[in-house]
Amino acid sequence: MTTEKLTNKDGKNLMKMHTHLFVPEEKNFEEIMQTAGKIIRKGGLVAFPTETVYGLGADALNPDAVQKIFDAKGRPADNPLIVHVAKKEQFSQLAEEITPTAQKLMEHFCPGPLTLILKKKKNVPDITTAGLDSVAIRLPSNEIALELISAAGTPIAAPSANRSGSPSPTSASHVMNDLEGRIDAIIDGGSTEIGIESTVVDARGKIPIILRPGDVSREELEKVAGKVEIGYKDHKISMEKPLSPGMKYTHYSPSAKVILLEGNAEAIKKKIAELIQQYSSEGKKVGALLTTELQGNFKSMKTISLGSASEPSIAANRIFCAMREMDLEGMDIILVDGSFTAQGIGAAVFNRLRKASTNIINL
Repeated sequence: MTTEKLTNKDGKNLMKMHTHLFVPEEKNFEEIMQTAGKIIRKGGLVAFPTETVYGLGADALNPDAVQKIFDAKGRPADNPLIVHVAKKEQFSQLAEEITPTAQKLMEHFCPGPLTLILKKKKNVPDITTAGLDSVAIRLPSNEIALELISAAGTPIAAPSANRSGSPSPTSASHVMNDLEGRIDAIIDGGSTEIGIESTVVDARGKIPIILRPGDVSREELEKVAGKVEIGYKDHKISMEKPLSPGMKYTHYSPSAKVILLEGNAEAIKKKIAELIQQYSSEGKKVGALLTTELQGNFKSMKTISLGSASEPSIAANRIFCAMREMDLEGMDIILVDGSFTAQGIGAAVFNRLRKASTNIINL
């Protein structure tokens, strides 16, 4: 370990460490999982893939280890973490009660991209839950994530493996760019399948409340649980104690200024053309994230496809990676075409884009 100093966003000094990159293959898979699991048990930090985004993991029951997550990310201490488990039975090790609502949702959506908020047991440290009497628990479906949790022998607290506020990582290279020298290891499992974080649901009562939208949509939840309420806003709001990640702070933002245009495709196309002319005349470097329906209209500039307007799952898979690519290209302005449907996972895509945006234009 070197003596070079790093700081988090609060100015706290961090000791720079060597970050190991593990690339699992069939012949070394078990060895890597055991090595990474040992790092977790000893209080270290390991970034790993899930089906949603890459997570930054630490022993959820070790307060000193969890503190390292906050330090490495520069994450506010009042932003609770999600605890990942390897089996459904482990929910009861962390939660005081598995409510009938939670039981029903677990049966249909676990393992998968769903996080449940439940009343916590006393063994869960306050730092993991940001001092709340509730705990957020998720059973991922990604094989590497499950094997790591099993090898560690402990639940793993894991927010997204990025610097706080920046776009969530969907590849190991994104994690390395953000956290190299700040964490012990990264397990490279390739690109993540879904591309945005899990749906978070408060399951403590009879009616589920969505606190953060994700791949498990409101429509899907309603088929299982009947009535479902919305408990989140798509913009930054003032609250003393957020129950879920993604509720209070500015999130998912690249360095470039993001302008989201919402409305019908024709109006958005015209407005994008205006903004390109305006910002280009000011000497700004402009890029655009566009649906395939509009992308062909802007061939002379840097664009990235978000897929068809009718398939928001493609946009979900691409938005964070696309924002990072635009930053690497040195863009000053990123224009985002918001003409895709808000149904299903589209609600989660709009949530992330609105949180990331400097300006939202409704047309």
